[in-house]
Amino acid sequence: MNSYKQNYSQKLSQKLSQNLLLKPKMLQSLEMLAMPIMQLETYLKHELVNNPMLELQEDKPEEAEQQEEETEGENQEDKQLEKTLAEAEELSEILDFWNENNETHSSSKGRSDDDSNFEQRAPKQNRKGEFIDQLEGLQLSDNEYDFAYDLIESINERGFLPDDFDMPKMAHFFHLPLTRAEEIHQEILHLYPRGITARDLIECLTVQIDDSEDKEYLQQIIKEDFTDLIHKRYKKIASKYGVSLDTVLAWKEKISKLDPKPGLRLEDCETDYIVPDVIIKKIDGEFEIISNDYYLPKIRMSKHYKNILNQVKNDRTALDYVRGKVNSAKFMIKSIYLRQRTLERVVRSIINHQKDFFYNNSSYLAPLTYSVIAQELQVNESTISRVVKDKYADTPFGIMCLKDFFTSKAGKDSGYNSVSRQNVEIQLKRMIEKEDKSNPLSDQEIVDIFKKSGINVSRRVVSKYREAMGILNSHLRKEK
Repeated sequence: MNSYKQNYSQKLSQKLSQNLLLKPKMLQSLEMLAMPIMQLETYLKHELVNNPMLELQEDKPEEAEQQEEETEGENQEDKQLEKTLAEAEELSEILDFWNENNETHSSSKGRSDDDSNFEQRAPKQNRKGEFIDQLEGLQLSDNEYDFAYDLIESINERGFLPDDFDMPKMAHFFHLPLTRAEEIHQEILHLYPRGITARDLIECLTVQIDDSEDKEYLQQIIKEDFTDLIHKRYKKIASKYGVSLDTVLAWKEKISKLDPKPGLRLEDCETDYIVPDVIIKKIDGEFEIISNDYYLPKIRMSKHYKNILNQVKNDRTALDYVRGKVNSAKFMIKSIYLRQRTLERVVRSIINHQKDFFYNNSSYLAPLTYSVIAQELQVNESTISRVVKDKYADTPFGIMCLKDFFTSKAGKDSGYNSVSRQNVEIQLKRMIEKEDKSNPLSDQEIVDIFKKSGINVSRRVVSKYREAMGILNSHLRKEK
């Protein structure tokens, strides 16, 4: 990841700053990649309701074949999706900026007192309902309240309005002047958590800092210098604004505490059960990877979308609206396919790197990191992180978390001597369980036993792992 960042050119950095921040589809692609199966199910059902160009696919073979024929010849769109994902990987560094500086925005860190109170009250009813209740304090007329309510109901999981949201059209529908509609929108943006119903990332972040004494500086940095901030070009920013490096670092700290996804705070707690995203089956001696799409709605483009486009071709406003929905629907369908393909490629790579575990029923996992898989598949390391995040596989050995297949090395070994920390800990525990309790093994004796089995670890490593496992030293383990 670090080398990836270092290789960025100035031109690419400018592209990120000017374009990528404002492309919700790219964020959508990244988010779908990170969603576990049940969250994706909820997301797709929401899209089915909100996009009339999507529909459920009926289980009729002839219609499925027709759908496949319609998608043939769209290689150019497939290439565009691949390009979009590549750009989304670049955009992932922007999202990682918050992860580096703030472990999670669902914690109380960096929130105002009002935010904390909001979270404490949330369990009394669903959190989105709690947020909507705040509209009562805005003194809205009936149609203004309906407008505000629909505005909130239009948000996606991040809390943003959709890419094709049309404020003038919605204001007209509720018989409101556009200026009044914008005023109400600003009031909603300032409810807690702030940033809900933002139209883009910049609006979401800037509204969260308008009470700061450094408001103008922080807003300008977000709008103009965000790429420099992400890549830690603090001296450049300090020079531009004529301030000290410490001041820039203080600004960076404030920005890092802003929430780029305030909508996540409106989610109710999920049920605590596991549904695997992939199923790994051994068939004729080889492992097959099957995507678990049982829970996902089978969506496709509406059979009538071409007719609808033809009907509105003379109405510019309606045509733009329908085209937006069509493009969004096509991107959604292709993103589902891309998520599935990427997940399967990552799982296949995991199996190849953990052959002893899968093929030889070994209890041990080989050392494996995200960077190894990323280089092999020629994707960003953060993409691998998103693919395996909160996802499980149903294997012949039980349901396993994909993240558990990634383990660090114990020490600086390489080649066949390279072994994961997990393996060392398992063997260490077994040695101590079988030792003579009247004459327990010392750390050095454990090191010698490891060496005889071809595993080179230092005495310091053995001591460190033993203490981490809560195992006493040999003197305290001795039984008289």
